[in-house]
Parts: sequence; structure tokens; C-alpha cells
Amino acid sequence: MADKEKLRIDKYLWAIRIFKTRSLATEACKAGRVKLDGQNIKPSHEVKIGETYNVSKGIERKVIKVTGLLANRVDAKTAVNYYEDHTPVEETFGFKSAFHAPMLRRDRGTGRPTKKDRRDIDDLLDDGTRSLQNE
Repeated sequence: MADKEKLRIDKYLWAIRIFKTRSLATEACKAGRVKLDGQNIKPSHEVKIGETYNVSKGIERKVIKVTGLLANRVDAKTAVNYYEDHTPVEETFGFKSAFHAPMLRRDRGTGRPTKKDRRDIDDLLDDGTRSLQNE
């Protein structure tokens, strides 16, 4: 039972499926993307029940509270029982909306936009407010 109580943070984050591999979890800890009370922690930090960690993975940010220790990687349905996700709702929806934003990209070599293209681009950027001002 003593072995079960001592668990490294990199192994824990890998076991609850925050990171795909344990080496990615280790690198995130070394790079300062895993924090406990605003302080960077080492990959060898011992996880304790009740601690809250801030984990950054790309543009995604998570706030995780430890509810149980899990040494081996399990399926996602089981892993959810070992932590609570306290990520603010604004950050969750902000992450999802970044992928649904309109992409303004022109193919290379198409030249300058025509007057109609320019109006369409302005309408996308201003959400149509410019067309309401002209009326």
C-alpha cells in the first residue's frame, strides 16, 4: 500500500489520460506547463489527494483536482473517477470556438482581391456591422 501512496505527477497525468505518453507528461512538467499553486513542479513531484493542478497543453488549459491515485493507465471511463475537472466554462468554450472561427485565407497567386471580395472580407471581419451603417 505504501507504493500506491507514492505516485509521480508525470505518471499520474499519463494514467488519467491528460497526456498521450508519459514522456510528454515529463516534458510538460520540465517546461513549466504543470503548476501547483502557481509554482512549477518537477516530474518527480509526489501527487497527493486533494491537490489542484493547472495543466497547459497547447492552447488548452485544464484545472484538475486529484480525487484518487491511479498508477496504471486505464480506459477513459475509469480514469474520470480519479480526478475532477475544475476548468472554468469560459476557457472550455473559448478553446472550442477557436476551431469554428472563419478562416480568412486566399490562395497564393490569385492576385489582389476584387472590390466584391473586399466587401465580403469586411463583412466577415465586422460581423455585418459595416453594412448596417451604410443603410
